[in-house]
Amino acid sequence: MPPSGTAPAWRHPLRHLGSRFQRWFHSRAPRTDTLTLTQRNVYILPTRAGWMLGITLLVLLVGSINYQLNLGYLLTFLLAGSAVVGMHVCHSNLRGLTLHLAAPAPVHAGQAVALDIRLVSERPRTRYGIGLGVIADSRPGDTHLAWTDVPARGSAVLQVAWATSRRGLHELPPLTALTLFPLGTFRVWTVWRPAAQVLVYPATEIHPPPLPPGEPQAGSSGSARVQSTGEFDGVRAYRRGDPQKTVVWKKAAQAFAAGRDDLVSRDALSTQRQQLWLDVAHTGAVDLEARLSRLTAWVLMADHLELDYGLRLPGREMAPDQGPVHKARCLEALALC
Repeated sequence: MPPSGTAPAWRHPLRHLGSRFQRWFHSRAPRTDTLTLTQRNVYILPTRAGWMLGITLLVLLVGSINYQLNLGYLLTFLLAGSAVVGMHVCHSNLRGLTLHLAAPAPVHAGQAVALDIRLVSERPRTRYGIGLGVIADSRPGDTHLAWTDVPARGSAVLQVAWATSRRGLHELPPLTALTLFPLGTFRVWTVWRPAAQVLVYPATEIHPPPLPPGEPQAGSSGSARVQSTGEFDGVRAYRRGDPQKTVVWKKAAQAFAAGRDDLVSRDALSTQRQQLWLDVAHTGAVDLEARLSRLTAWVLMADHLELDYGLRLPGREMAPDQGPVHKARCLEALALC
């Protein structure tokens, strides 16, 4: 059966053939994160307005021949000459442009991947009406474009978005750059296949349960424990010089709301006896994606609380740690699980 939301190929044979031809045509382009547009990778075809202009010129020419209208000849060849000049201007408006793609930042499933593209021109004249967009897989030509002008011997930055609903490491879809300047009678475009990949983390559970309780370290008495809220119960009064990450800010906020200025810090002698492990087997979810989504929420929660936490996945274990690097490693492991 075809994917949900798509019609069988036999119902729209021309659209199906167009999609297959588009995929074959795109596969011929090499993957690169920097593309310089030349005559070899820039294409041109008339637009609907261009075809209508061509038909109009043909009618004017036939009428001028039949009725021997000198002014008709003049108008016909004037419009034809303008169209030819517009074709060359349109082609040169895109040719010679260099496109640079910045590596996209990881996102969570369901979020849009922002692609920052810098357009560089060495020409002494401004390039007007340059559009960039992600080529849609569903329908050829169904592309949403972002537009800009590139200054003379300068650069401009455009951002286009691409949405993905699946976690993992994904190749970026083909991009297109096009222009219709100056008359809109010709469409000049190129196909660009970036070499960069984007890492998509699992979606975050909207209302996750509290963090699991900590596990006693080997050799400890186990007297200290971790509450289900993710905060260690071993705390003490704040001492001058304590790191900010040891301050229990939730308790501080409650004290401030009550009109007190009491601060408490986590007791290292108590917390070091406990280890917070985020285990896929203890998530309580049935579906794998639901488990990964809950683990993702727990990783973000533990990182926000500045707790040391470890991650256990099938065939992989990451020792307890904290910080942006550890969080990124955990989320990457969840994305590639």
